[in-house]
Amino acid sequence: MNKAKVMDYVKKYTMILALILVIIFFSISTGGKLLLPQNIANLIAQNAYVFVLATGMLLAILTGGNIDLSVGSVVCFVGTIGAVAMTSWGIPTIPAALLVLAVGLAIGAFQAYWIAYVRVPPFIVTLAGMLMFRGLSNVVLEGKSISLKDNKLFLQVFGGGADCYIPDITVDINMFGITKIYVICCLVGVVAAAIYIFTVLRSRANKISKGYKVKPFISDLASMIIISAVLIVVSFMLAQYKGIPTVLVWVLLVVLAYGYLTSKTTTGRYFYAVGGNEKATKLSGINTNKIYFIAYANLGFLSGLAGLLVVARMTSAQPTAGQNYEMDAIGSCFIGGASAYGGVGTVPGVIIGATLMGIINQGMSIMGVDANWQKVVKGVVLLVAVIFDVVSKRQKD
Repeated sequence: MNKAKVMDYVKKYTMILALILVIIFFSISTGGKLLLPQNIANLIAQNAYVFVLATGMLLAILTGGNIDLSVGSVVCFVGTIGAVAMTSWGIPTIPAALLVLAVGLAIGAFQAYWIAYVRVPPFIVTLAGMLMFRGLSNVVLEGKSISLKDNKLFLQVFGGGADCYIPDITVDINMFGITKIYVICCLVGVVAAAIYIFTVLRSRANKISKGYKVKPFISDLASMIIISAVLIVVSFMLAQYKGIPTVLVWVLLVVLAYGYLTSKTTTGRYFYAVGGNEKATKLSGINTNKIYFIAYANLGFLSGLAGLLVVARMTSAQPTAGQNYEMDAIGSCFIGGASAYGGVGTVPGVIIGATLMGIINQGMSIMGVDANWQKVVKGVVLLVAVIFDVVSKRQKD
């Protein structure tokens, strides 16, 4: 393999390599505490909102490097609406959750209209939204919190409290320091790995049968081995604690749905086309206004889902909920390989970026690093990722 190909592989898998190095560093620095089953479950639960919001933020960024500054405030507002609906208005849990999603979608559509059809810059519209919905949240809450600890169904469905895990079957083993294993959790990991391998092989066979060019088999083989191993190891680690967290199901649904949307559908390709060259895309007959509208309306919908997950996680609606969430989502996208110019980025890349940020946060917390220094480190990581993107694009040009 020549030097150029080596450099291409390094650029392509930079964030995966960075993630592996960060995991190794914090595993050593924390004396192995980072990889304890409980900490892995906590990592998923604490960063579920990041995975959801970052997936939605990717669509906005794809349209031209645009961002949404309002998602943190929207998360707080819709979470507040849901809490009030369940505690004061007497609305049952599921209808209240649907109301939250509808309000989130309505907010997203409201902002999307001004961005897509009036062409007010996204920065201005979402900055106004950030201020408005943060203010409305505080008006409704009057500076107080609304507890949802007694709503067991809500906490169980959206991942809050002690019972936020999928029901499972336990087996006592008492081996290698492990006392029991959650069986279904282990099986899910094995089945997921098998499905992934089947999908890769099937896709490769279809491309070959149609005469398309395919990657060297060694590349697909490496991908299958690494990803399957990660799926099985993570499921085995979770199986040593309490099994599958409820929030993981929501995150997987979002990731799989939007991964399919962006990579397998015509609409998904339109987002990349608009970000690559909006004028050319419009001349080809694509309604670019509609694509902008979908991107920002969708962010409102996912903010609604994130609001449900956050309120369940905190078991209450609080005036400070959602602060800086927009920065976590934006940072995860750019760290995960999304381009600051638009038109480049993938859902798997965003998940890697969000995971990297989450591990850095958790690793530094376990080490007792001051919260202010944690922000410094996250800022440096984000800056390095964007510089890498800018320099890479300049070299291509």
